[in-house]
Amino acid sequence: MSDPTLKRWHDEMRKGGEAATAVVMEMITLQGEGKIPPAMTDTTTQMDMWQSMTGIVESHNDPGTFSAMIGYEWTSNYGGGNNLHRNVIYRGDKAEADRVRPLTTFDTELPRELWDWMAKYEEVTGGRVLAIPHNGNLSNVLMFSTETPDGIPIDAEWAMSRARWEPLYEVTQGKGTSEQHPSLAPADEFADFEIWDAGNLNVVPKEPGMLDYEYAREALKRGLKLEGEFGTNPFKFGMVGSTDAHTGISSAEENNFFGKFPASEPDPERSTGNAFDFDGRTVKDWKLGASGLTAVWAVENSRAAIWDAMKRKEVYGTTGTRMLVRFFGGWEFTTEDSLGRNPGAVGYGKGVPMGGDLPPAPEGAALSFLVAALKDPLSGNLDRIQIVKGWLDASGAMQEQVYDVVWSGERSPDADGKLASVGDTVDVENATWTNTIGAPELITVWQDPDFDPSQKAFYYARVIEIPTPRWTAYDAAYFEDADFAPEVPMTVTERAYTSPIWYTPR
Repeated sequence: MSDPTLKRWHDEMRKGGEAATAVVMEMITLQGEGKIPPAMTDTTTQMDMWQSMTGIVESHNDPGTFSAMIGYEWTSNYGGGNNLHRNVIYRGDKAEADRVRPLTTFDTELPRELWDWMAKYEEVTGGRVLAIPHNGNLSNVLMFSTETPDGIPIDAEWAMSRARWEPLYEVTQGKGTSEQHPSLAPADEFADFEIWDAGNLNVVPKEPGMLDYEYAREALKRGLKLEGEFGTNPFKFGMVGSTDAHTGISSAEENNFFGKFPASEPDPERSTGNAFDFDGRTVKDWKLGASGLTAVWAVENSRAAIWDAMKRKEVYGTTGTRMLVRFFGGWEFTTEDSLGRNPGAVGYGKGVPMGGDLPPAPEGAALSFLVAALKDPLSGNLDRIQIVKGWLDASGAMQEQVYDVVWSGERSPDADGKLASVGDTVDVENATWTNTIGAPELITVWQDPDFDPSQKAFYYARVIEIPTPRWTAYDAAYFEDADFAPEVPMTVTERAYTSPIWYTPR
């Protein structure tokens, strides 16, 4: 408190609301400029804070009922707002985590130095850690670049490190969804979803070519290519979702969205307010998304089991919906496998789950997938399940294709193979909808009609709900003075993204 800047920040934080948000914005700006007050980097103070936080986590951990996992955010804004944030997740308990001071971005903003710290942590403690990169759409090219942030070309050692320490990627969160950009996949009508592409965290505008290195599907394809160069696929990640909220509220959906910062909490003025404002470069509050969640297929509700499932990528991310999704790949699935009531038992028995690697193809075998989804009881019915494929063709060029594999109703694809919309039952004025269209569950076995056993490929499932009211519609219905502009979306098509399954030729 003897530092005048920290004293001012403390006093403003206690006021809450816009005063607290202004401090957060100032911190982000100063960190990106390397101007954080030295008092914040005192290692003794950092350890005191860390041990206090791990104590809180430990007090709430109740295996089998509620697993509280230790972790922190490494918040790199390299170069002035280029989002390279990572969440570091520990497998172990407080006694283990307290043995080593967490590496912060006051120490370094370079991911490779974070990976070095993670290796040393495991060596010292015998424990395990992993890191989850945040959404790359605000990284201004850096998230999946083939150069390190400080301009060094990536190499085999870098590829091995990233693959080892970062098995997951945050595909959706409050600051946009980073599965694919519509300009990179114009044939994919579902790619244009909660897109943030104006700039980085400081709203520094993008330059041409940046988008190619910021989205998950492009990275997954590029990873296949880099594997041929380095022997390791650095972008072989599973997909998760989270809120990235700074409100202390752990989850979000459209009908309870409390924004990212306290200043973005429900209020008539957030219909015209700014979520970010850096010297007049703004992002409006209505651009925030009520996303997302991580689903984990763990063998039990414990820290170790959940961490292990995350490490093996048996996870999927949703935009907030709690639908259940299964996805398996193999060489023996038949149509009859989609008729039972336990797709998990069939899937594990005949194939590999999401996040897995297919075994070599038997001679003449067809590649098939068992995919199933069950709706969230409190959300919309299901429109369709799609399987997204990425591969390298004979010339080594990156390719992709989105297949509709099972859908609700009596629709049929048109002459171009496109499936019409399921429809829309949203009553925007009253912020409600009816589940009179769509299906409560969908399941199928699908064979890749274009499978080439000589080509590297990955596959992941994308499950689409029927349209439901977006949080902006709930605000408009609740607050009489809310005044949303005509371009503000009032409906949303919630979805889930599974971790991929990879195929590598023999």
